[in-house]
Amino acid sequence: MCTEPKVTRRAALAGVAGLAAAAVTAEPAAAHSGRGLRDLTYPLSERFPAFSPGEEAVRRTVTTVEDDGYYMQEWRIIEHIGTHVDAPAHFTAGGRTSTELRPDELILPAVVVDIARRAAHDPDTVVTVDDLLAFERRYGRIPDGAAVLMYSGWGSRIGDAGAYRGTDAAGTLHFPGFGTDACEWLLRRRRIRSLGVDTLSIDPGVSESFDTHLALTGADRYGLENLAGLDRLPRTGATIFVGLIPYEGGSGGQARVLGTW
Repeated sequence: MCTEPKVTRRAALAGVAGLAAAAVTAEPAAAHSGRGLRDLTYPLSERFPAFSPGEEAVRRTVTTVEDDGYYMQEWRIIEHIGTHVDAPAHFTAGGRTSTELRPDELILPAVVVDIARRAAHDPDTVVTVDDLLAFERRYGRIPDGAAVLMYSGWGSRIGDAGAYRGTDAAGTLHFPGFGTDACEWLLRRRRIRSLGVDTLSIDPGVSESFDTHLALTGADRYGLENLAGLDRLPRTGATIFVGLIPYEGGSGGQARVLGTW
């Protein structure tokens, strides 16, 4: 009979605590784990910018190693903060919830559409059909069933909630997203599985009707928001793994998103 080495509860918890202590800044959770592997996830902290002020995560220490023999925290979070998924149910009545997304939908080819140069001068810019056609002329056809990810460079603002939201004096948000026409083109012509962005929403910040969300979730597809490090992902040829927390009845939820190529 083969016996495996035992790991004590104390040792395991010490390892988790060490990882938690390392993730104290809003940088991608792992800068680079090796050639061809990229973590596209931000650590979730109380400082992570929320879509609306007041929706930030809250945590408290429940037990400590010193007092209780083990370390544990309690969190109060909404499903849509940090690097997370928008399930179809988020905007579509009767849409599928987090637990209903199949594993094969969470491992998929990915392409990155770079609009960072334009976004630097126009925070309200969106990914357009022309952007997608230009992408395909340069990199080839977007694969069917892919995740199409927008890189806008917005991650440089992650340490300043006001700048990340792009809030103006009237309270209007300004950050890039996907144009509805581009979303519908991708759904119809490329049968995409997901849209992803390095901003707070797949719709641009100025949107009040969330038409891109409605188009995407209405087609039974899901969104990815607040992705990190998309500038270091190949424009084409990568595969992403979306480690979605399966909240029962979830409208979405936090996810560890990894890219490999």
